[in-house]
Amino acid sequence: MTKRKKAVDPAVRVEELRELIRRHEHAYYVLDQPEVSDAEYDAIFKELRQIEEDRPDLLTPYSPTQRVGGEASDQFAKVRHRSPMLSLQNAFDEAEIRAFDKRVRAAVGEKVVYCAELKIDGLAISLTYAKGRLQRAATRGDGTVGEDVTANVRTIRSVPLAVPSAKGLPDLFEVRGEVYFPIAGFEKLNREMEAAGKPRFVNPRNTAAGSVRQIDPNVTASRNLQTFMYTLDPSGPAKSQWDVLNTLESMGFRVNKNRRRLPSIDEVIEYHAEWQRRRHELEYEIDGMVVKVDGFPQQLELGFVARSPRWAIAFKYAPEQAETEVEEIACYVGRTGVLTPVAHVKPVVVGGVTIRNVTMHNEAQVNEKGVYVGARVVIHRAGDVIPEIVSVKVPKPGWKMPTMCPVCGGEVVREEPYIAHRCINPFCAAQRLERLRHFGAVMDIEGLGYATLTQVIDRGMVEDPSDLYRLNRDQLVELDGFADKSAQNLVDRIAASNRPELGRFLYALGIPQVGGATADLLAADFGSIEVLRSATEEDLQRVEGVGPNMAREVHMYFQGPGGELVTKLLAAGVEPQAVEAVGDGPFSGKTFVFTGTLETISRPDAEALVRKLGGKAAGSVSSKTDYVVAGPGAGSKLEKAQKLKLTILDEEQFKALLPR
Repeated sequence: MTKRKKAVDPAVRVEELRELIRRHEHAYYVLDQPEVSDAEYDAIFKELRQIEEDRPDLLTPYSPTQRVGGEASDQFAKVRHRSPMLSLQNAFDEAEIRAFDKRVRAAVGEKVVYCAELKIDGLAISLTYAKGRLQRAATRGDGTVGEDVTANVRTIRSVPLAVPSAKGLPDLFEVRGEVYFPIAGFEKLNREMEAAGKPRFVNPRNTAAGSVRQIDPNVTASRNLQTFMYTLDPSGPAKSQWDVLNTLESMGFRVNKNRRRLPSIDEVIEYHAEWQRRRHELEYEIDGMVVKVDGFPQQLELGFVARSPRWAIAFKYAPEQAETEVEEIACYVGRTGVLTPVAHVKPVVVGGVTIRNVTMHNEAQVNEKGVYVGARVVIHRAGDVIPEIVSVKVPKPGWKMPTMCPVCGGEVVREEPYIAHRCINPFCAAQRLERLRHFGAVMDIEGLGYATLTQVIDRGMVEDPSDLYRLNRDQLVELDGFADKSAQNLVDRIAASNRPELGRFLYALGIPQVGGATADLLAADFGSIEVLRSATEEDLQRVEGVGPNMAREVHMYFQGPGGELVTKLLAAGVEPQAVEAVGDGPFSGKTFVFTGTLETISRPDAEALVRKLGGKAAGSVSSKTDYVVAGPGAGSKLEKAQKLKLTILDEEQFKALLPR
């Protein structure tokens, strides 16, 4: 009698197959060490798909079969990052990287270990996991707000849809890294484009970014993108960047094996030079090396400046160069009236990008380099991004800025002590266009580009940003390129921008000398637009980083036409969201500085607590500091506090000051 084979429970078999596929995908896409043939893998995958088709109740969003596909979307939703995705300062030569090392050691002492990682030329991405499941993927965007590209990133096979829990991590955590296009895959795609009679893509980096932002996830899946991950937030029990990389690797993320812990800047420079020689051996493009202070206590001590960490730097490789000829030097007028000379050159490919225009900033720079029409010039892309004239074969100084605005014909002047030349006609059409474009970009009004703005200005619909909030669908459908739906979409996007954070609103106004970081500082200090508008120059100078010139510019802005614009924007329904005022309490009028590692409370939480109780949390020690709270690993800030004979507290003494 033949023994009957025991039936396998489909629910059990599904989990067995999923785990088997995850293991093989990790080996193939993450470790580059396939364990089975393609045919064996396909058979396993086919069996899993068949069971899920027969038993839809067993299908889950995290099954390997659900990577590819998903519904198309008209646009990407905006995502606010749990913490800013910061940019890095750059070093382009040995002197600059040694200066970085000198600053680090001056702040935290001589014993510094660096973690050196290859700098991937790709697209920064953020992955949020909840209870081990991929919840959301977002692009970097402006560092604070990115785009939700979850459906597309799910198709990238080195991104785990589910990860094992790691010791010390909360249920919700974030992993950050880079999405890139492997060189072989990029070349294959371009061959396919050529065969289809379509234009080639310019470079792997831009193509990777475009692939992640495809409306159809199946297009993303077809590109076979890859990833490297390097950040874990929160970092759990990890005490260093090296620990984080090892933790990510153990969790199944793809981490670059070309990394090293180095005890001196000399060894960092040697490692950087080694990979500059060997970079063409890699299957991906790099544009330098990221150098980070490895230990977290020292990172905390160093802190941040504006939107960059003081403890990390991008040690870039020298950019590629090419020679071409200047055909014309034209001047363009910006939103503040400043004229910027731009050299139009014969098209030339530099680092995979075709260059036609090179900005030269001002008259002095043109003449320092001796640029003129007909000059043979050497061009590179500074930071592998911005075109720049490196040298002129036969320099000839003597180029002059026009005395009349090339757009409106108004007078052009140079105002001392500034080096820039400015069109002083407040009604200059070019300035109006650029001010509106800047406002729309900062306020995140998608679809408000130059073509649309030029039309609404020419038709008299818009003179300043307040007029944008009075546009309606019937007006917009009369414009070229608009139909009922697209017109209504733009009206809706404009309306959706009417409750901006105060810092974003201030930056959008285009106040002279006020960039994004300064706008945030002003917003945090004054709290509301009403208070800021009435501030004196003396009030403004009390804000960290605001000097006499900037204070004068801000004050003059609100007392002049800028103040009128703010009034019109408020009347049009724009409501800048006031920053929560500093509370009254036992710390009123007191300034605290935290240094070293706090063991029972995070530094951001401690600083927020100080502000809530009426105090100020500063980033640097000065004679105006009332208390320095020092934990393990405290360095130069503690030393400075001791020299100034300030009150120094440990963590327990600080907590003793808190109200019961």
